[in-house]
Amino acid sequence: MRKIGYCRVSTKEQNLDRQISAMKKEGVEEKNIYADQISGKNFARPQYRKMMKKLKEGDVLVIKSIDRLGRNYTEILEQWRVITKNKKANIQVLDMPLLNTTTEHGDLTGVFISDLVLQILAYVAETERTFIKQRQAEGIAIAKKNGVKFGRNRIDNPKGFTKYYRLWKAEKVTIRDAAKAVGMSRSTFHRRCIEKDIKV
Repeated sequence: MRKIGYCRVSTKEQNLDRQISAMKKEGVEEKNIYADQISGKNFARPQYRKMMKKLKEGDVLVIKSIDRLGRNYTEILEQWRVITKNKKANIQVLDMPLLNTTTEHGDLTGVFISDLVLQILAYVAETERTFIKQRQAEGIAIAKKNGVKFGRNRIDNPKGFTKYYRLWKAEKVTIRDAAKAVGMSRSTFHRRCIEKDIKV
């Protein structure tokens, strides 16, 4: 039974040492430890993909915690299925033994319990995301009702804009020269002119 470790942190500034140390204590050889310094929003990660190619039937994938595998529980459930059902490998979560699919008795109890726990975790995570979005929407609605404005404040047109807008409309200056004269980019000047035309 070969143990393969997978570690992940979200940014290159974060340290992997604690996770790697936990892998080694669990008996994972350093050559079998794969680590990504990248967001867990999806599974398109170089070391994760490399690890999945190496993972064989009967191997045990060791992770420190379930969130090191990923953040999106829908995708975690799919990867869990691929690892345990397709590849017929086991998963060991150091911080949550209930999720371990390994079993000393060689029956399906360990796999069944871990699948059940993971489904519950996925449900809780999805419910919490829904509540967060709902609270955010309610907070924004209340703020708007109280006069709070969202987004960047619009910058007023610079001095001389109207003058050069009229010169450009009269085809007395090019849009590039007009924009340069008022200190705006060509695209911004043109957009403001279109807005002014609509208002007129």
